[in-house]
Amino acid sequence: MKDILEGWEPQPLEEKIAIQIKKNWDAVAKPLDSMGSFEELICRIGAILQTTEPDIKKRGVIVCCGDNGVVEEGVSQSGQEVTAKVAVGMGKNSTSVGKMAQHAGVEMIPVDLGINSTESFPGVRNCKIAYGTKNFAKEPAMTKEQTKRAIAIGMSLVKECKEQGFGMLGTGEMGIGNTTTSTAVAAALLHIDAETITGKGAGLSELGLQRKREVISQAIAKYDLYKADPLTVLQTVGGFDLAGLTGVFLGGAKYHMPIVCDGVISLAAALVAERLKPGTRAYMIASHGSKEPATNYLLEALALAPVIDAHMALGEGTGAVMMFSLLDLALCVYNQNRTFADLEMDAYQRFSS
Repeated sequence: MKDILEGWEPQPLEEKIAIQIKKNWDAVAKPLDSMGSFEELICRIGAILQTTEPDIKKRGVIVCCGDNGVVEEGVSQSGQEVTAKVAVGMGKNSTSVGKMAQHAGVEMIPVDLGINSTESFPGVRNCKIAYGTKNFAKEPAMTKEQTKRAIAIGMSLVKECKEQGFGMLGTGEMGIGNTTTSTAVAAALLHIDAETITGKGAGLSELGLQRKREVISQAIAKYDLYKADPLTVLQTVGGFDLAGLTGVFLGGAKYHMPIVCDGVISLAAALVAERLKPGTRAYMIASHGSKEPATNYLLEALALAPVIDAHMALGEGTGAVMMFSLLDLALCVYNQNRTFADLEMDAYQRFSS
């Protein structure tokens, strides 16, 4: 298989386009900078899409699904069978993210990268690599070939969406045990101990949380992950969903597509992508900060500022879909034709400090 990480590098964003979009914002009949961080976000989206008239009416959320062998270690409240059950709902748009996506005009793109089931999931794209990962407490979660294959799938999905006229993509995931895998990846890449960075995920007890911390800490020591390269970290303690999302973020940088991060799991994948290809973060939009402890560390490492602060922790792309609606409202203001001249008033002036 051709190495999808070779032969390209993320390109710097078109600064001239961002500057012109900012000038357009200043011409809108409103106080300067009064749309806050949304002004910068629209500037960045336009620079990514290489246009002063960004159009995100056609948008989707790629939801990478896969099971994680580390669930054997008692690190989650639910069993792997839940992943398949939720995938069935995703195929029918009957899950929380599916309902939100329908309401917001967002296309759901659920992808089976490694659900531990022989069942077929109508409405879910079958890109299965294996029936779940290995238990990383005992052996590396994936082979390097499997990891790169999942990354390649994520990148190809972005390319396909770009060719189909999508203006923006969000990230989502489904896989019982993936707060364990994402936290392990984050802890290894950020050199932070498991005690500090590990949260309860979908409602662990205090005893379960302690077990989760132990499993992550022991794996980092077992594989010497503080010294490992990002691909090895992902391969060793990550999952098919994380690897697929890593590919989605890399695809955003390669094919000039803005990618909206969801919660802690997609942020862990985003950090892997940035470490693999520095500069990828310029193509990312942060949606929200979750209550998982790793979230703020990941956002800081990526130098991304989330817009929504609502202590969300549902995952599956729900925060990313919510962000689309907010960006729609911001673009509604940006695209209005009302100027200060229309109101017969002087425009606000920008003074240097």
